[in-house]
Amino acid sequence: MANRFHLGFQLGICVLLLLSVHGHSFYLPGVAPQDFFKGDTLRVKVNKLASTKTQLPYSYYSIPYCRPNKIVDSAENLGEVLRGDRIENSPYEFQMLVPQMCNVVCRLVLDEKTAKEFKEKIDDEYRVNMILDNLPLVVPMSRLEKDSPIIYQHGYFVGRKVQYAGTKEEKYFINNHLTFTVKYHKDSQTDSARIVGFEVNAFSVKHQYDGDWIDKTRLTTCDAHAKRMVTSSDPPQEVENKKEIIFTYDVDFQESDIKWASRWDTYLLMADDQVHWFSIVNSLMIVLFLSGMVAMIMLRTLYRDISKYNQLETQEEAQEETGWKLVHGDVFRPPVNSDLLCVYVGTGVQFFGMILIAMIFAVLGFLSPSNRGGLMTALLLLWVLMGIFGGYASARLYKTFKGTEWKSITLKTAFMFPGIAFAIFFVLNALIWGEKSSGAVPFGTMFALVFLWFGISVPLVFVGSYIGFKKPAIEDPVKTNKIPRQIPEQPWYMSSAFSIFIGGILPFGAVFIELFFILTSIWLQQFYYIFGFLFIVFVILIVTCAEITIVLCYFQLCSEDYLWWWRSYLTSGSSALYLFLYTVFYFFTKLNITKPVSGILYFGYMLIASYAFFVLTGTIGFYACFWFTRLIYSSVKID
Repeated sequence: MANRFHLGFQLGICVLLLLSVHGHSFYLPGVAPQDFFKGDTLRVKVNKLASTKTQLPYSYYSIPYCRPNKIVDSAENLGEVLRGDRIENSPYEFQMLVPQMCNVVCRLVLDEKTAKEFKEKIDDEYRVNMILDNLPLVVPMSRLEKDSPIIYQHGYFVGRKVQYAGTKEEKYFINNHLTFTVKYHKDSQTDSARIVGFEVNAFSVKHQYDGDWIDKTRLTTCDAHAKRMVTSSDPPQEVENKKEIIFTYDVDFQESDIKWASRWDTYLLMADDQVHWFSIVNSLMIVLFLSGMVAMIMLRTLYRDISKYNQLETQEEAQEETGWKLVHGDVFRPPVNSDLLCVYVGTGVQFFGMILIAMIFAVLGFLSPSNRGGLMTALLLLWVLMGIFGGYASARLYKTFKGTEWKSITLKTAFMFPGIAFAIFFVLNALIWGEKSSGAVPFGTMFALVFLWFGISVPLVFVGSYIGFKKPAIEDPVKTNKIPRQIPEQPWYMSSAFSIFIGGILPFGAVFIELFFILTSIWLQQFYYIFGFLFIVFVILIVTCAEITIVLCYFQLCSEDYLWWWRSYLTSGSSALYLFLYTVFYFFTKLNITKPVSGILYFGYMLIASYAFFVLTGTIGFYACFWFTRLIYSSVKID
């Protein structure tokens, strides 16, 4: 039986690894490829301006770039709005398979205000994001090592700041010439082509022309007729008051062997992919080894304990009970603040359901990066729908504690975590509004979030609670004494604080390597799509939380301390403290955030994430301990 289990587990791991390797090329069902023929119009859309220094996105037209005759917003889903995406049309239009050189988009003469706006964006290292056929614009960059694959930067920089040697003077140069490369895969039978890549090289060039400027003035710095192209050696375009800037672009088309279904693979390759794979596998092996050891020790020790207790034949021996059997009359005594524990357990079940289903959908390829904002939207909707399970779990546990006011516990479950998270989110959103960033959630979206909460989530929590409370209470395997037993004085290493502090280390150790890549994808604007590995890490997190809580709970009961309810929750939940400390470390070592508002945003969102992690891991530890105590006390004969 054990061999079959191990074989099944290994097969499961192999399948998930294969999914994580090949999962990139999955596409959201229903997303159909678009075929283009020679001469078809290609319209480039513009997205937000983004910066890893400020973490505050702005719409493309928040600075005076060239505009089309009429700006049209694309319909964004809930996830895109929350991410700060603002997708609009642009004046960049060209024909499929028709190369173009030195197309003039517009001419702009800067005043003090516009020059200052450009300089601020250059200072904060903002990048311009564009989209063609649902593919984001990337800048190919070569690595220093020879024979290394090209890595891609999302979007091109607005410009660059230069300080000349021997002077303190800083000059700002804007990238005003774009050389687009559209990669396509050709269908030999139909002559149609599908776009599989969208790259750009951005240049700063001070364009020259003869005479006065009119709409069809030919430039001398780049000219399609003279075959003169812009190069990096051309004099750059400075950003200063009363300076003239001419925006231009080239378009080139390259045939590619990459098929449409695999076109996202190049975007999903991480800069340090080898480190990622080896460190994850290494982490998995260590945690699996530790889990095996813990499980083996627990099974052997418990088996010996239960056999010994059940072989006690004489009354005298039975009266000389020791260890965890001694507290059987108090172990199921309801804890202090049992209502609050029910609320947190219910919220944890809601989180667990949300993350589990989202992970399964992601591993199966339903949350492709081509569906921008899809993951965020899915998480929000799943959180709302999982309210029924959250309500059920909290009411079921509440009834076990002989509670009668189920409506009160339901309201607390429906409002406590979402209320705290929404309050923090509202304050952060007000700060973003103050910065006039496109990352600020509009009033309409805020109303939609409140509607999801009050209109769907709260009623579902009530439905779940009603069903849970109607179920018969879970009966304890042993009777609880009327008078609480005195707990003997505990050594320092068995104290609650030390036990809780130690308990969070192993669950955090199971996820911290993957956490680095998740934080990088969020704050350094990279794609994260290795969900197969993430799912394995999630499974190992569950196992680790359960095992460390059971082990420490067992030692606690052996030392005649029966107050395990809250300690079991806090033991694995304390991993959230380590997670938050790691985010602090990440902030100071990996991020280059300088603005106070951006720092507040980072720590605000990480506080919400850590709080959610606490609720999730705490609930896993609690249920493991709940199952464990019921199992061992139902396995021994109690007189």
